[in-house]
Amino acid sequence: MIEFLSKRILMGIVILFFVMLVVYAVMYSLPMSYVERMAYDLSARPGSLKSSAEWLAELNAKYGFDQGILGGYFIWLGSAFKGDFGESWQWTVDVTAKFKEVIWYSFALTATVFIFEIIIAVPLGITAARKQYSTTDYSITVIALIGISLPTFFTATLLKLIFAVHLGWFDMFGMQGRNYLLLDDFGKFMDLCAHMVLPAMTLTIVSIGPLMRYTRTNMLEVLNSDYIRTARAKGLSERKVINHHAFRNTLLPLITILGGTLPALFSGALITETIFAIRGIGYTSFYSMINGDIPFTMFYLMFIAMLTLLANLIADVLYAVVDPRVRVN
Repeated sequence: MIEFLSKRILMGIVILFFVMLVVYAVMYSLPMSYVERMAYDLSARPGSLKSSAEWLAELNAKYGFDQGILGGYFIWLGSAFKGDFGESWQWTVDVTAKFKEVIWYSFALTATVFIFEIIIAVPLGITAARKQYSTTDYSITVIALIGISLPTFFTATLLKLIFAVHLGWFDMFGMQGRNYLLLDDFGKFMDLCAHMVLPAMTLTIVSIGPLMRYTRTNMLEVLNSDYIRTARAKGLSERKVINHHAFRNTLLPLITILGGTLPALFSGALITETIFAIRGIGYTSFYSMINGDIPFTMFYLMFIAMLTLLANLIADVLYAVVDPRVRVN
């Protein structure tokens, strides 16, 4: 296992190196007006002793834009190894400091959605497979297809209309209510949780459909296997056949799709957080991108790439936990 993990970590480092090279090449190819605008803004700040031309030269040298793609990438890479990702041009603070400030909101939102996605989609998918071609199966299939078909922005707008406008249960956007400053610590926490309900519902609705369909398809394949028919012929109860034999073999393909779900939730939260004005990593990165904040955009894309590689590594380890044949190989 140690040898396997070492190989996968080394492979992940190599993949991350080339992924970030592509990202840097894209950033390098952006219109230089973003850098020029930042140089002008820096020169216009009170107390600045440098002209916009001097700031432009300093920014180009710091991020390697005057050294070509390869030369500039290695300059950025050297700074990244030291933990120096520069100052965010949009938020005027250190990139890592801004990341630490906003990541926990996204982490709480994503973790909540991930848990609800599993406890809703997996049981419904298994139920649909057990009752194939029944009314229950058709109903669950319709729900799954609706979740797959609805765009995130439409789902968010619909939930706002129902729960914020008509029912008035939640605020339409933001992270604080009008009486936030008058609340005690527990009240502030509950107020924050209330503002996370609609974003969490949005992400859950649009994410359970694919997992539900995937679970149903794989469970049907397992239930039609010879060893399942043998288990039933031996007189085992249906509950034991499903829980002890079928579900364990359905877990392998489920681990694959769940491994890719976590990074997808963080990147998908970009739209949801922006619509609901939740100041998480998605909201922050969105406004960084549209305003040409190259340092923060580079860091955000590196974070998504690392999260994807980590999720795949965890999925491979879980294969060995679920299936003894993987451990032998």
